[in-house]
Amino acid sequence: MFTVTSDATSSPELAVPHSTDRPTATRAEHRPVHTLSAAGDLLRALAAPVRIAIVLELRVHDRCVHELVETLGVAQPLISQHLRVLKSAGVVNGERHGREVVYRLVDEHLSHIVVDAVAHVEEGAGK
Repeated sequence: MFTVTSDATSSPELAVPHSTDRPTATRAEHRPVHTLSAAGDLLRALAAPVRIAIVLELRVHDRCVHELVETLGVAQPLISQHLRVLKSAGVVNGERHGREVVYRLVDEHLSHIVVDAVAHVEEGAGK
């Protein structure tokens, strides 16, 4: 399988406990259906261990495919397939540099979703 070897998993953000205070937000039933559907599509795009690992890696540095293959220990075709899913969901974009495509996160908010999910799981693992 793969392991995440970057500092992304030991980030100070992962060590911060969750607040019990909840921000005031618009209730879900008042949000347009298309917004909720798009949010579901985004979460589905992030819902694979390899894609989570890719997002954590790209959070630290922009990377090309061969760097992700080396860092994550996953076959190149599989990395490319997952990058296509992330790209079509608007999570990453790629910029060609000669023969390589360098991938980066489109938006820092997206990495927070993944970091928070990982932190949530790690908090529960200690109980």
